[in-house]
Amino acid sequence: MLAAFMAASFSPTMASAQSPKTAPKPGPSRPVQAPRPADIDKNGVLILVRSTLLALDQANKTGNYTVLRDLGAPGFQTNTAARLAEIFAYQRNQHLDLSGVAVLEPQLSMLPQIESTGMMHMSGFFPSVPTQIRFELLYAPVQSQWKLFGLSVSLGSSSPVAPSDAPVPSVAEQPRGGTGLRPAGPKS
Repeated sequence: MLAAFMAASFSPTMASAQSPKTAPKPGPSRPVQAPRPADIDKNGVLILVRSTLLALDQANKTGNYTVLRDLGAPGFQTNTAARLAEIFAYQRNQHLDLSGVAVLEPQLSMLPQIESTGMMHMSGFFPSVPTQIRFELLYAPVQSQWKLFGLSVSLGSSSPVAPSDAPVPSVAEQPRGGTGLRPAGPKS
């Protein structure tokens, strides 16, 4: 559950942008609801993802996190601009350029869903080379608009990685039917 998911950067440090009043915790009289699909179209998702990540990119490039903060929901605004600068210092110092998100198509690994708190949650990546920009976003409904409540951005490898401990089957273990590969040799 993402009750404490908030502004974060490459480092494993997460910053809370939520006050206890912002997201009520389920109690004995309030059953936990399973996430449900969000009613948002592809263009709405593109606008939210791109505008959020471009605002972060501009904040990182200028060192001014005021606009990023002000675009957020009241729970996100509990972070000061100085606190956001601390949270994203690693990205800023690494001169991470997120401007490619303006033209790349994000691939969602979690479709937008409404959590039991009423917030919309989604995650995915931008398939850039040699690294991918991975994101996880949380939005709160504020005056009939989705406003940023939580943000996590990191870099990852764009090439698939095989598990290191997977056993490699021998030729004798390969299936003999029409669905498997057989070693080359004379046909029987």
